[in-house]
Amino acid sequence: MAVTASLLGCGGGGGGASSGSSGGGGGFTPTPGGWVAGVFQAASSFKDKCAAVRTGTDIEGNGFPDRAGTATDEKNWLRSWTRETYLWNTEVADSNPALGGTRLQYFDTLKTFATTASGKAKDDFHFSEPTTEYLRRRNSAASASYGAEFVIISPTVPRDVRVVFTEPASPAEDMSGGQRKLIRGTRILTVNGIDLVNGGATQAEIDALNAGLFPANAGTTTTFTVQDPGASGSRTVVLTSQNLVAKAVNRTRVLTSGGQKVGYILFNTFSPYSSETELVTAVQQMQTEGVQDLVLDLRYNGGGLLAVASQLGFMVAGDTQTAGKTFELLRFNAAAGNRNPVTGQINDPVPFYRTGLGFSVADGTPLPSLNLPRVYVLATGDTCSASEAVVNGLRGAGVEVVLIGDKTCGKPYGFYPQDNCGETYYSIQFQGVNHLGFGDYADGFIPNNSASAFGVRLPGCVVGDDFGHELGDASERLLQTALSYRASGTCPTPVSSAVRSSSAGSATSRVPSIALEAPERWIMDTNRDMRLPH
Repeated sequence: MAVTASLLGCGGGGGGASSGSSGGGGGFTPTPGGWVAGVFQAASSFKDKCAAVRTGTDIEGNGFPDRAGTATDEKNWLRSWTRETYLWNTEVADSNPALGGTRLQYFDTLKTFATTASGKAKDDFHFSEPTTEYLRRRNSAASASYGAEFVIISPTVPRDVRVVFTEPASPAEDMSGGQRKLIRGTRILTVNGIDLVNGGATQAEIDALNAGLFPANAGTTTTFTVQDPGASGSRTVVLTSQNLVAKAVNRTRVLTSGGQKVGYILFNTFSPYSSETELVTAVQQMQTEGVQDLVLDLRYNGGGLLAVASQLGFMVAGDTQTAGKTFELLRFNAAAGNRNPVTGQINDPVPFYRTGLGFSVADGTPLPSLNLPRVYVLATGDTCSASEAVVNGLRGAGVEVVLIGDKTCGKPYGFYPQDNCGETYYSIQFQGVNHLGFGDYADGFIPNNSASAFGVRLPGCVVGDDFGHELGDASERLLQTALSYRASGTCPTPVSSAVRSSSAGSATSRVPSIALEAPERWIMDTNRDMRLPH
């Protein structure tokens, strides 16, 4: 899957425009590789000058652009690229790239170290990875899985690992003994005979537990002992991993509440192109059923394609409320003016897209819409980036957003991944703002009754996951609270997540042990992906 340079900035060197001088220097131009404080050559003059030159082609068939250079050239490119494209470029201390340290150590310094009002790092998303890994992930349409999402509630003894949700028609949803093999809230007790709760005394056992929970390849067969929520006994489950593509829309429901129809959509990611079709199908179902309200479950949605987020906003709000309005405008650093400093293009706002864009729905196909004055959003700290853009974009269009759950992650920012010399860098380059010019939610959106002193307050209620009911069940705590708030406008007494409070043992009783760690979530899974299919 190739991605054009204009969209991901690959090979563009941040547009190649010089950022000039920020502090003296006049017309002085240093020699290539030289350094004068506050004077910056165009990033393009250092782009692809590498200490170790790659030859051949990458996994997408593109030839490597590398040419002979030095480690200092690579760091000079990072310095100039940061100056040209980083959102908070004037908050970055300018240091000599030739003074020791690797390119990655130098990159770590090229960010702001300011904090938000809550004390959270202002830039909490500065990252890099080998380009081979970036391309592998970007081109991986399917990955080995049982079709179950696990959450590690307690990583050390006594450990607590639960099933968060299962994928439709996956091995996890196969029937065994008259029930699905795994359900939401199922607790994992053993993996291939290894005690997950109190065992794992050696690194080898921890590695075996991780390999069983998170298989690297399809065809891996694993035996689990599990305990379902509310059950006193355990049962044995055997699962074989398959190469699966996660469903963007995991499930939909139409519920009756107070004599009216309320739609429910569990939407877990904006990332795959198929998310466009899946959302359209879900909203068409809601439209056909004549729902009066919608509960949009984004509690595990970390982000993805911003254009699909815009389409979702339109399908919720409809034409009248969004006509002539901006879904999101990207705000770059002050020196960028009216241009995107990464692509060099005019910085046009992202509208509320009202037709298919060609991701998986034919370009120009009219989208369905519900024309709702409000939407109920179920959220947690995993609700991030493009998901938050939906909340912010709808608020900018005058749609009331009722937030049920907890504080969102607080990422009004995004970036274009950029390769140079075999490393792909992620550096915050823009802030998304809505039609009203608002985008200051770095401490997240929070329900109005939250005890937190920080965050943007929205109507709604703080409530924790209970993991005791399937998602979409009217008795599941977040959905139940949304339906109750819809009827009464009041919140229940806040209750913390029962799964956390029911974990065996307390912090004071825990014994030293090796921690179980889930694979890290890919940073692009929590980003605004600016790609368009054409």
